[in-house]
Amino acid sequence: MTRIGIVADSTCDLGPEWLAEHDVKMVPLKVMFGDESFLDWIDLSPDEFYRKLQVSPALPKTSQPSPAEFLAAYRSLAEQGCTEIVSIHLTAALSGTFESATMASTDSPVPVRIVDTKRVSQATALCVKAAVKVRDAGGDAGEIENAARVTAETSSFFFIPDTLEYLVKGGRAGKAAGLAASILNIKPILVFNAEGTIETYKKVKGLKKAIAELAARVAEESASTPMTLSILSASAPDLAENVRAALDAAGARYTLDSIGSVGAVIGTYGGPRAVGIAYHPTR
Repeated sequence: MTRIGIVADSTCDLGPEWLAEHDVKMVPLKVMFGDESFLDWIDLSPDEFYRKLQVSPALPKTSQPSPAEFLAAYRSLAEQGCTEIVSIHLTAALSGTFESATMASTDSPVPVRIVDTKRVSQATALCVKAAVKVRDAGGDAGEIENAARVTAETSSFFFIPDTLEYLVKGGRAGKAAGLAASILNIKPILVFNAEGTIETYKKVKGLKKAIAELAARVAEESASTPMTLSILSASAPDLAENVRAALDAAGARYTLDSIGSVGAVIGTYGGPRAVGIAYHPTR
């Protein structure tokens, strides 16, 4: 029987336990606080990370896995009997992870299909879950890859940072925008576009209105087609519950896939108490 391996990097934010239970090989990114280096989701849980982040004098740095680390994962799966591998990753526009995986694939003992989801966190997680579902149903490598790609291409990912401070420090937002948002209590709703970069969807006064805008967007999109949806938060379960309540109040038609955490790498830029949603049409 043909065995297909699935690899994901840690920024899918599913965590090592879920990934191990579903036979997905995780390759972690790294987070550095000064001279200390931590493996995302392995050395630092999300809650531990946000506690360190809030007292750190400087923004931590992040780094992608090396090609050698990906190659070790691919070789391990080949040794376990996998004849092909599907490797699913966060947006190449914001990280060198996809490039490292691509470089490693040229030396892999078995063919590797690499998917740039152009998303992060729970949006990438939905792609991984789609791939696992097809693999477990007996799909071949092409069908597994296609499931991940279609999910990525049809998914939406919106998030609301509590502050733009971390995006500004990390070079993902301008200083003027961050200052204005802070002074005026403006909550930008950010979205990942088709190229996998971050854009502003709307700017709203206050978090409650921002969450209501998100819920209204999902309600509108789900009027004709129900959605499969995940809610994510950066150590803010209360805000995740507020999002769920807003979705229900808006009459959104959705199946809740999960309420998940944002790990250290994505949290470095989103900051603590960010909240968001990832969803795609239910298939």
